[in-house]
Amino acid sequence: MEKITERIFHRSELLLGKEMMEKLAQKKVIIFGIGGVGSWCAESLIRSGIKNLTMVDSDVVCVTNVNRQLHATTKTVGMSKIEALKERLLDINPDTNICGIQKVYNADSNDEFELEKYDYIIDAIDSLSSKIHLIRKATRTNAVFFSSMGAALKIDPTRIKVAEFWKVRGCPLGSAIRKRIKRGDLPGKKFMCVYSDELLENKGESFHEQDESHQANNKKASMNGTVSHITAIFGLTIAGLIIQSIYNENVK
Repeated sequence: MEKITERIFHRSELLLGKEMMEKLAQKKVIIFGIGGVGSWCAESLIRSGIKNLTMVDSDVVCVTNVNRQLHATTKTVGMSKIEALKERLLDINPDTNICGIQKVYNADSNDEFELEKYDYIIDAIDSLSSKIHLIRKATRTNAVFFSSMGAALKIDPTRIKVAEFWKVRGCPLGSAIRKRIKRGDLPGKKFMCVYSDELLENKGESFHEQDESHQANNKKASMNGTVSHITAIFGLTIAGLIIQSIYNENVK
């Protein structure tokens, strides 16, 4: 098995070098939310050589996840998203330390995640209040922090961009976060976001979905239209920003 796992990264090592691959293997990454954005980000990181990955998500796979979430198939519907994705990632590289935490990140639970242990923190959370709390908390650690803005109601891949949080424009979610975050503690440091300034309207019939996790919280989630290539590009872009960050650190 050791020889197989060494060969997995042969092409990566040709480009990046052995020292860089060793750096990748040492870094600790945590992803909050492994839905349409986070799942693609997680797989890209594992395929790139990250070997210490923690994933946080409380949901199970729903049938409406199948159109855009990497681990969602007709066979995994009803499974924990954490377990479904962990199983897939270990099939890619068994020599990986993957920790799955089946919990909601929020103001009450935040101390349980020990953010100071990580080199990189990724926000792919849907909940606005939890997202804002994580931004405030993560930007006060030594970790590099990246955040995904809204990926729904978009189809044009050429309009996906990367910008520092305060410079994100044309994204309703980014605007809403900025307005709310100004009412309290500002982020502890600058951080980069993936976003798109495209905003389409739903054309299909709108309805509410209530899965097991929402039932537990007695909440209903209103759905907006989303397609896989957009959520995937968001997630892959964040993974790329992490690889680039480690690469730049290594060549200095």
